[in-house]
Order: sequence, then structure tokens, then C-alpha cells
Amino acid sequence: MQTAVLPSLRPPLPGKPHISGHALPGARLRDAGSPAAPGAPVEPPAPARHTIAIPHVTHILQGARRLGYDVDALLRRADISPALLASPSARVTQGQYAALIRTLRRVMRDELWGLLDRPVTPGVFAQVCRGLVHCATLEDAIRTGLRLYRQHIDAFAPRLHVGADGTTAAVVLHPRAPASACRSFAESTFVFHAYALVSWLVAGQIPLARVDLSAAASQGRTDTERVFKARVSYGQPVTALHFDAASLRLPVMQDAASLRDFLRETPRNLLIRYRDNSCLAERIRQHLRSHLDDELPSLEQMAQLLRLTPQTLRRRLRDEGRGYQSIKDSLRRDVAIGMMERPGMTLQDVALRLGFSEPSTFHRAFKKWTGVAPGEYRMRGMRKQGVPAA
Repeated sequence: MQTAVLPSLRPPLPGKPHISGHALPGARLRDAGSPAAPGAPVEPPAPARHTIAIPHVTHILQGARRLGYDVDALLRRADISPALLASPSARVTQGQYAALIRTLRRVMRDELWGLLDRPVTPGVFAQVCRGLVHCATLEDAIRTGLRLYRQHIDAFAPRLHVGADGTTAAVVLHPRAPASACRSFAESTFVFHAYALVSWLVAGQIPLARVDLSAAASQGRTDTERVFKARVSYGQPVTALHFDAASLRLPVMQDAASLRDFLRETPRNLLIRYRDNSCLAERIRQHLRSHLDDELPSLEQMAQLLRLTPQTLRRRLRDEGRGYQSIKDSLRRDVAIGMMERPGMTLQDVALRLGFSEPSTFHRAFKKWTGVAPGEYRMRGMRKQGVPAA
């Protein structure tokens, strides 16, 4: 599954213990290429939101295809060009992906989008959440939520298992229906949303020991490991999230008031689950975002800024499953896709704002990142609206 940055969580609730979050202090920097007026407050750069890999779009449409819906029409309602499905490296914005989920939910009347034989009636997720915010601990919340979902899902039975020694725990989806690509993706979706929800409930990320998925590994890059920040094993007999049982004792930090805000932003806040912004790759991404219109620092320069040796920086990024060049490339790619949503910006403007001195260099880089030239990518996205590509 895929996600990116969750909106800031609200302050701790009165009367409930505080769990320190992962927010980083950040300088307020101007947006690249936008000079600040004398005496005016310095504005932060527009956020570089992580984009969604196109294989997720393909997977989420499996139920609609199976049931004979007009997939192209569903995509266009979410402002996603159907032609992008032919580009395995293409990406869509978080907004487009969230719009597609809302469209599928509304048209199909199913919170799992036709992936299972029995629809999950719209409103079930909200009903479950209302029960969870009244629980005292995470264990109470998980057991309550899984028990409620077992009343609405026949294809698998989600259960919480605690190891005999009391040190390990797992949310396991026990299959009850024949194996299929649709059921496997429904299971992956369920554990992804469950992970996002429980992290929100305790206002912090729950470290995972490992993730088992019944789904086969996707041919395209989907960032699943980055999302879960854990080793992911595909093609497993059951889908499961494994974690330290000590997390079950964490207190639920949310209440009915915060739930209203949470549900108002669903499904976006599930796609972009609670993110640990203190991880090294995210700290580097935030720093690079404010320097996109300049020459980006080399790994050695970044190591010096972070007061690390280049060898230590490489090792720590490798431990997070990232590389310095991949961070720079994915940042530029995501910002470029976001900028191309703005009809007023030409492709030359986008290239300059990303620090490319020559538009031709940007064109080559963008095609390497997404498999599509930027002009063609924008035309596919804008054709429906009749907006010029450049």
C-alpha cells in the first residue's frame, strides 16, 4: 500500500497522558522562486506530498472491473487519465487517489470497492471508529474493532493474537474464502487502514516487527516497505501485522471531538497514515524541499549539515531502505507532478522551479521517473478539462 504525510495531530486531550510525537521544528522558508516582500512574514514552501504509484490505482479497480463497471468513467470522475494505467512508473497525487476511493465508495456502495463478494456498507468504518475512541487501551480498541468487522466481512476473519510469552502480538486475517487477487488486495487494504487507524488512536506510530501479505509482490514499485517501515513478505499463507505486545498497553488518545475531524478528512488521512517525520529520509526530504530552486547538496554536503560522516549517512539511509539519490529523485518527481496540476504553470516554469537549467534535462529526468514525458503526462491529466499542456 501507499501513503505519505498525515496532517498534524491535535494537542493531547485534557486528562489523558501525553505521548510525545515526532514533529520536527522547522524554519519557515519561502517557496522556491517566490521572493518575499520586504517586511512580510516568510512563508514555508508548499509541501512535497508523496505521490501514489500507479499499480495501486490498478489494484483498487479490480473489484470494479470484476463487476463490469466503466473503469475509465470512474477514473475520469477522480481526474485521473485512464491512459496513465499504461505507464507502470506513473504516479498520481494523494488528492486524485482519495477522490478515486470516494468515487468507488459512492458509486459501488461498498467500503471495499467490490473486492469481496459481500459489500461493506458505507458507514461501517465510522461506526467502528465511534466504538474505538471510548476504549481505554490499544488492546481494547483492536479487539473491539476486529470483533465489529467480523460481523461485516465473510472472506476473512481478523483477530488479535498475543504470544504465549506475552511479548509478541499480531493482527492476523484468517481466510474464509478461496484465494484470489481481489481478496488478497482487500486484505492488504484492511491491514494498511488498520495500521493507520491504530497509529492515530495512540497519536504515534506503532513499530512493526514484520508484515506478511497474502498478495503477490507487485511488478511496479509501490513503496510498501516504506509505508510500513518493516520487512514485508509477500505470498504468505495469511496476511498479518506483527508487533511488540507492549504497544497494546498504550492509552487511546482520541475522543469524539477529534474523531469528527478525523472522519471529515477520511480517506485522505488513511492513505497518508501517521508518519514518523523524525526518520532520516524524511528530515532530508524536508531540507531538500526548501532548496529545490538551487543546486541540491551532495551526499557529502548533506552529511556535513547533519553532522554525520558520509559513511554513516549512507549506512543509516540503507537501514531505512533508502538511498540519497532516490530521495532527491522522488522529491523532484512528486513536486513536479504537484506543480503540473496548476494550469498557470508552464513546463518550463516547472523545470526552473525544480532547479533544472535546461527544460530538455527536466524532460529526460521526468520520463525516467514516470515512464512518460512531462508534456504527455500533463496532457493526459488535463485533456478532460481542456487545459493547455504548456
